[in-house]
Amino acid sequence: MDAILGSTTHGYLLLLLPASSTTFFSPLLASLLVVASLIWLFPGGPARPDTARELLSSAAFADRPVKDAARGLLFHRAMGFAPSGDYWRALRRVSANHLFTPRRVAASAPRRLAIGERMLERLSALAADDGGEIGMRRVLHAASLDHVMDTVFGTLYDGDSQEGAELEAMVKEGYDLLGMFNWGDHLPLLKWLDLQGVRRRCRTLVQRVDVFVRSIIDEHRQRKRRTGGNGGGKELPGDFVDVLLGLEGEEKMTESDMVAVLWEMIFRGTDTVAILLEWIMARMVLHPDIQAKAQEELDAVVGRGRAVSDADVAGLRYLQCVVKETLRVHPPGPLLSWARLAVHDAHVGGHMIPAGTTAMVNMWAIAHDPELWPEPDAFRPERFAEEDVSVLGGDLRLAPFGAGRRVCPGKTLALATVHLWLAQLLHRFEWAPVSGGGGGVDLSESLNMSLEMEKPLECKAKPRW
Repeated sequence: MDAILGSTTHGYLLLLLPASSTTFFSPLLASLLVVASLIWLFPGGPARPDTARELLSSAAFADRPVKDAARGLLFHRAMGFAPSGDYWRALRRVSANHLFTPRRVAASAPRRLAIGERMLERLSALAADDGGEIGMRRVLHAASLDHVMDTVFGTLYDGDSQEGAELEAMVKEGYDLLGMFNWGDHLPLLKWLDLQGVRRRCRTLVQRVDVFVRSIIDEHRQRKRRTGGNGGGKELPGDFVDVLLGLEGEEKMTESDMVAVLWEMIFRGTDTVAILLEWIMARMVLHPDIQAKAQEELDAVVGRGRAVSDADVAGLRYLQCVVKETLRVHPPGPLLSWARLAVHDAHVGGHMIPAGTTAMVNMWAIAHDPELWPEPDAFRPERFAEEDVSVLGGDLRLAPFGAGRRVCPGKTLALATVHLWLAQLLHRFEWAPVSGGGGGVDLSESLNMSLEMEKPLECKAKPRW
């Protein structure tokens, strides 16, 4: 039992109550229903993905519960947490038709490639200075933040500059606020007392965010007036600010809503890519045979005489399997990304769920179900060569970016970035533990906003060519 209690939440919640439990709690503790719903929404066996699909596709669960911190940080006006309705549907159309179209994702390839090369240069310098030992979390987070800033704002900030330091500090404070346990989310009477200072910290942070983002919006407006068009006459607007400023008619947004949408983009984009890549690199260090197989594929497809490009990724089938297997074993949002709020009474899996109930899909449990995945605890990318499983939401056995109405709109951009950067990292360097036998790599998990490595990855990088 000590081992169970020492595990992360997603790993032991299914053991708390019997699988047939249909217990309901008082309205005061309604949010705690998630503990029971994780069990009775998903009784054992292969039917779990079907039940998950029933929940996620139901109009009764079109909303997401909004934590006090998320509301305080304006996210109730952004894509992830906005309540279902005309405004949310408009945001979804903007995302699908303007921000994350296949054409735009493809057009952003030079941006991904350049930032990836910049990351490799930094790694080369660190490897030379510190005997090859690298703290990967810092490097990956910096590259991910660079990519999000360039995509959203069209600007790269030096981390040592005043603007770069301010941005990084704001993102960190936002992560801390959204990831912390807040008693006010579960006991409404405590919300107004703000005993943990969450609301106070949110107000302070939002003031800083508002000044920062509005100044960038204003710079884009001035540039647009000077050039007389979107993004200086480019075929596609240069960044997300250009896109939002160019919206017309019913799609046109207020500046306050633009701030909320752009701010959420920074959060969602930075977190997903950096955390996933850290997990993948940890697995490459722990499994040198898998790393070598991926590098053999890279040498066959790319060779050693040139750099990896976006066009190479389609031919890197085994590398794509490595990414899928990491998403299965270490899903970035095992619980929190799947929270849904019942807007009216509904029946799911043969059970009546009352309005106002928060329910979650335990993607970690589904992805580790031995009836769905043979040897679920083994890291074996080959399983995806044997059966092609989509990770984009069509197959609920593995849907790390969500599914249904609330599927992550930026999933294709995130995957394109992860695939390219992983190819660059494995093509340029050989990765090893800081000491023999996998020493220094601890796969313990920490569930904050996402499922992170509890201890940051430290490893050695040796140039391959």
